[in-house]
Amino acid sequence: MRLFKFADDLNFDFVGQRYVAFFVTAVMIFGSIGLLTFKGLNYGIDFSGGIMMEVETPVTPDLQKMRAELNGLGLGDISIQEFGTPTNLMIRVPEQQGGEFAQKEAIGKIRTTLDASYGEQKVEYRRSEYVGPQVGDELKKSGIVAFLLTIVGIMAYIWYRFEWQYGVAAIFSLVHDTTAVIGLFSLLWMHFDLGTLAAVLLVAGYSTNDTVIVFDRVRENRRKYKKMPMKEIINMSVNQTLSRTINTSLTTLLSLIALWLFGGEVIRDFANAMIFGIVVGTYSSIYVASSSLLYLPFPHDEKREEKEDGSNGKSNVGAAA
Repeated sequence: MRLFKFADDLNFDFVGQRYVAFFVTAVMIFGSIGLLTFKGLNYGIDFSGGIMMEVETPVTPDLQKMRAELNGLGLGDISIQEFGTPTNLMIRVPEQQGGEFAQKEAIGKIRTTLDASYGEQKVEYRRSEYVGPQVGDELKKSGIVAFLLTIVGIMAYIWYRFEWQYGVAAIFSLVHDTTAVIGLFSLLWMHFDLGTLAAVLLVAGYSTNDTVIVFDRVRENRRKYKKMPMKEIINMSVNQTLSRTINTSLTTLLSLIALWLFGGEVIRDFANAMIFGIVVGTYSSIYVASSSLLYLPFPHDEKREEKEDGSNGKSNVGAAA
């Protein structure tokens, strides 16, 4: 079931546009690094510390109204998340300046506001915890370790499954994708927490999945057309897998857009990261990862006949079509 059957006859020169793609990639990577260096990230409570309150309301609350009331207390940007049932809420409050006394005072203000909202109906406060900055630092370190182990694991898999050249090219693509997503959070000053980090790792996995499909076709065509120039092999391979790439990306984006529209405010940052990451990951698998193979040495490539007119490559492309 193909949505883009015409893609079988396409012959876009993706490799010929690699310099433009590399320029765009460099802008995204260095721009993101610059944002992270000079602006930083808007860390959520998981990383920066703060207050977590678990409450149960007597009736299903109006979350938009509740957010407006609590954010009007001057305690910072408060997030409210449903879990279990609609009446079970997790309230997260940024760390307050002034030590433990300031945290208790903030909890008191929130309780007073919620009690006033429901009047005689009783609000049950199940748990109130303060996450200190030391715990946040530990979570930061754990998150960085998880990210690095993921990157190493992906590279090791591709190295084992293909050759080391493919692993290096995949890492170029992963660095581009993950850096761009994190840079977006810095640019738009969205909350960056453990959920967002999970989205970044999901983007890395999605991008790798697309990249592996292209690499598998490149490897297959290298064996099939031993005298075809590497540029033409890459172009042919990307064009042959283009319909699959487009279909997969579009169907994934449809579900993410639905999640963004109907998932609520709490999950919106996660959806933002995934939507942007899918777009960037699709771009990188087509341009960054595949074109990077041109600059990596492959064994026996000296036997390939690189002719300026590309006569061998053209004949082979015709045979493949």
